[in-house]
Amino acid sequence: MKFGKRLKKQIQETLPGWQDKFLSYKELKKLVRLISAAPRLSNGSMDYGKAEAEFVYLLNNEIDKFNLFFMEQEEDFIIRHKELQQRIKRVVELWGPNGSMPSERDYEEEMAKIRKAIVDFHGEMVLLVNYSNINYTGLAKILKKYDKRTGGLLRLPFIQKVLEQPFFTTDLISNLVRECESIIDTVFPAEEEAERAKEAKEAIVVAGEGILRNTVAALLTMQEIRRGSSTKSPFSLPPLNLPDSELIKSIQLNAAVPIL
Repeated sequence: MKFGKRLKKQIQETLPGWQDKFLSYKELKKLVRLISAAPRLSNGSMDYGKAEAEFVYLLNNEIDKFNLFFMEQEEDFIIRHKELQQRIKRVVELWGPNGSMPSERDYEEEMAKIRKAIVDFHGEMVLLVNYSNINYTGLAKILKKYDKRTGGLLRLPFIQKVLEQPFFTTDLISNLVRECESIIDTVFPAEEEAERAKEAKEAIVVAGEGILRNTVAALLTMQEIRRGSSTKSPFSLPPLNLPDSELIKSIQLNAAVPIL
């Protein structure tokens, strides 16, 4: 699948509020065509320098957009992670076996809600990792097109700059995913693992517009991007840095389910 189509598909399958935060690949591609179709310019000419400056300006605006959105999501995820921990603590202290008002029914109902919230939260974090990956890939591809069609040499220095940007650094999100998994393992009894895996699989199979559906699409996209070329280069994405968790495994096992 060509990258433009893959990006369009991914935008359609992400969360509604995220759809205008992705790379404006189509617009950048049009600009590259316009520049390459213009009368041939020498690299040292003022006109060529002006055209290149405009292209770089647009790319920098895109990077600013990625960074702003990514950092806002990171901050929100940190807050939500703490809120989930506090929510669990309140339920345990109030309705748990040793709580101030023990109630098995209330406890199980609230913990079921929390478990769903954790699964949704987990899925959103996977979507953000995919957001980073696909936008980086788009930048690398549009820069390759620019260099090839114009004879420019922007790709390598620009990608070196991109690798230092906040939106490209997903270590914090990966750590939050691990902590999310740790909460599940700690709070919910081990005998519930099989049931949780079954619920996750069933949710994926019958997926409507939920986060699990979007998570499957994101994992598929990340896998496709990484196996797109067997040749390693300075522009290759690193290996997928997500925990080897039961929830991730249950999602990956169902990745063959059609995303309609």
